[in-house]
Amino acid sequence: MSQPPNDQPVFSIEKVYVKDLSLEIPNAPQSFLEREAPTVDIQLHHNTTGVEEGVYQTVLTVTVTAKVKDKTLFLVEAAQAGIFVVRNVPAPELEAVLGIACPNILFPYVREVVSDVVTRAGFPPVVLSPVNFEAIYQAQRDPQPPQQPAVQIITPGVSH
Repeated sequence: MSQPPNDQPVFSIEKVYVKDLSLEIPNAPQSFLEREAPTVDIQLHHNTTGVEEGVYQTVLTVTVTAKVKDKTLFLVEAAQAGIFVVRNVPAPELEAVLGIACPNILFPYVREVVSDVVTRAGFPPVVLSPVNFEAIYQAQRDPQPPQQPAVQIITPGVSH
């Protein structure tokens, strides 16, 4: 693929796909008889790797665990991936594109996958609240106590 003659920045989505999907209902069928509302824990992280020059894969992984007391009702882990072409973008802006734009594009897809899988498993849907990836990116860049660079854990609100 030849580069534009004027070296204009290029950003395109090549592919969006489910890279990995897991559902566990370890205590079925008793899980379905539970009347108490579960506590739902949501963890979210993303990472980006280079595929080839100017081509990157971003994977946004969401793990949802629902428990009643010490019993797990269900555990869903969904890894939504995207292949993005990013060329002629200076390094500081490239970091922001990969850390903000790519996860923002993937989030609605993983949100739908999680809700669909939980519903198909026989539970009320889990609807992930919107996530501000720009705020996460800025928080990672600000000099504060060290955090894992490629992993950010968030617990947004959940609707049942």
